[in-house]
Amino acid sequence: MLKLNRSSFYKWVKTREKRRLKMYSDGLIGARIKTIFDDEHGLYGAKRIAASLKEDPVYTPVNHKKVARIMKAMGLQGFTKRRRCITTRRKPGHRVMPDLVGRKFTAKEPNRVYVGDITY
Repeated sequence: MLKLNRSSFYKWVKTREKRRLKMYSDGLIGARIKTIFDDEHGLYGAKRIAASLKEDPVYTPVNHKKVARIMKAMGLQGFTKRRRCITTRRKPGHRVMPDLVGRKFTAKEPNRVYVGDITY
């Protein structure tokens, strides 16, 4: 036995046709997504493909989340630019600005941590 609730089995049987229709419509939309993806050389992501599908009168408006789900199932991924973390780096030979305040960056005694009334 499967150790499955009886109501869960009957719900699964009752929604079989609905699941089949969803898979069929996803297949049709997936074929159109694949053609758009190939036409744009793999640059378009889910949002742009959804916008292209909205312009097409044959297809009902499709949400970008549904397009993303279908693309993930098909193994398609749009091109994303890598965002680089740019840190400040001085060029060698550049001058260092003078310290007008006269700060001293040396520690005279070890760092102490104060937690409540206790010093560590």
